[in-house]
Amino acid sequence: MAARDTSFLLIGLLVLFHTWGAWANVEVNMEDRVEVYRGEMAQIACLFTSSDGVGGNVIQWFYEKRTGERQKIYYQDSTMKVVNKGTPFTDRISVNGTGADGQIVLKVSDVQLDDELEFICVITALTDGTGEGRTKLKVFETPDSPTIEGVQTGISVHEENPSKIGTCEVKHGYPKPNITWYRNKTPIRAAQDVVYVVPSITTESSGLFSVRSELSMMVMKEDKDDLFYCEVTYFVPGGLRMTETIPINITVYYPSTTASVWVESPKGEIKEGDSIELHCHVDGNKLFSIISISNEDGVSWDNKTVVLENVSRKNSGVYTCTSTDTDTWGEVSGNTTVFVNYLDPAVVMPQDDVELSQGEELTATCNALSSLQTHTVWFKDGEKFSMGHSLNLKPATFDTAGTYKCVVTVPELEGMETSDTIHVKVNGPPDIIEPEFTDIEKNFEDMVELSCDVRGYPPPTVMWSTSDREILDAKSKTDTGGVLRSVVSIKVTSDFTALCSASNTFGTDTMSFNITATKHTPTPNTATEGSGVIIAVIIICILLLAILGSVLYFLYKKGKLCGRSGKQDLTKEVSSKDNIVVEMKSENTEEAVLLGVNGEKQP
Repeated sequence: MAARDTSFLLIGLLVLFHTWGAWANVEVNMEDRVEVYRGEMAQIACLFTSSDGVGGNVIQWFYEKRTGERQKIYYQDSTMKVVNKGTPFTDRISVNGTGADGQIVLKVSDVQLDDELEFICVITALTDGTGEGRTKLKVFETPDSPTIEGVQTGISVHEENPSKIGTCEVKHGYPKPNITWYRNKTPIRAAQDVVYVVPSITTESSGLFSVRSELSMMVMKEDKDDLFYCEVTYFVPGGLRMTETIPINITVYYPSTTASVWVESPKGEIKEGDSIELHCHVDGNKLFSIISISNEDGVSWDNKTVVLENVSRKNSGVYTCTSTDTDTWGEVSGNTTVFVNYLDPAVVMPQDDVELSQGEELTATCNALSSLQTHTVWFKDGEKFSMGHSLNLKPATFDTAGTYKCVVTVPELEGMETSDTIHVKVNGPPDIIEPEFTDIEKNFEDMVELSCDVRGYPPPTVMWSTSDREILDAKSKTDTGGVLRSVVSIKVTSDFTALCSASNTFGTDTMSFNITATKHTPTPNTATEGSGVIIAVIIICILLLAILGSVLYFLYKKGKLCGRSGKQDLTKEVSSKDNIVVEMKSENTEEAVLLGVNGEKQP
């Protein structure tokens, strides 16, 4: 009875198990889409839940053709793994995993645009039934950098229809890129009869897209400074990206309403000798218009810029800029006044060289006609002497003589300068300038150089002679101050006197130099001799001490150093003045005496 009940229980459980498996399905989860760049590898994951083990599941991969038909590309069960032959993915797919962990991944390498399909994962379990999931594969290609090209010709504001502004183009993108036109960072929207944006799309043989957009619009004068550019947006895996072209500017032709002319250079005051650059500007921009610059004398230049070189006061006047529209022959003009400052050459009065006697006075003047305030400075021999247009010299001395230069400048305008000179000579007898030394000692056979500085006018004649009336050859040179220097070189053979004599029509002046000849005596080397003497004294002292020590030692050995006891300690005084005794023997007698250091005989 118990065995029969057990059999019925097993049959019931088996029936229940088959009944539950008939309505239960495998649960499959997949992403809606997987996005990759063209040429990369796509990984499509299939997650499923099944109560069967590894050997109880059959895994299949399909893709859906564009006709809607399914095409199997992979099969896997507990005994085999098969990649279907003859499909576009036969050599480009692989499957990772066995499904034991409820996950299996389909890998598609070198993804192309034609691979943008829907992939289906089908899981069949022995007990859980069948389940499937779908993922769309999306492919992307980044387009090339966009280009923009503006019209090369200008656009007139009088055009009746919208004129072409430029063209933007972006190539080799997928999916299709989008182009948006901007003017000064503001998007341009199409408007009837005012703005036209015409796009065109080209599909290449590779399946990539090239997009072109042409902008046309009615232009106004205000558009002359506008910047136009394109913004390109395109899809990438996981988002949207944007790039821009470089901005372009268009040339707009419009009529002029005002004209102006000015001096571009030099800035500020103009002086004779400058180069003047005149510029003409009109606020219009016409393709066919005539712009010219003219002066009061009727001279005209058909140009916006005129350069007048090395101008003079004759170039002063009114200059006019004129713009003539060849369409309507209307004119606009503007003018400016040019003034060229001048400074005439300086004139010094008196004009000729002046000769003064000592004690006389001279007043000279310097004048230069100028359009601006002038400043006058006098220089003597290159150094500043006085200021003002008048030069007063009184009373005249030899120091007065020289070249005086009058320099006239215009403080307001750098570079305006003129000058003139006057040479002043002061008549008088020669005056020899006292030298620092007139008594000179020189070694015998040496050369001595003597110089004599002389002032005077007319230029004096200088002669050199010696006390024995020998005439010497001299070299003379006059400096800028009118001082004549005469120089002689004499060999010293004895004591002598050299005489410098200067003379002109007004008198004579002399100067004598006393030369003493000395013999060159070498100075002894006292330091060396002193050192030798000291060394000799030291050596003698050492020898004396050695001899004294030898004598004392000999007497001590012979017993000659004695007192009443026959012998005496060397350290004991014998007398107050006889501290050392020496034994002396004569060859003729055996008598021996002791001599003290003072030569006295001692018994």
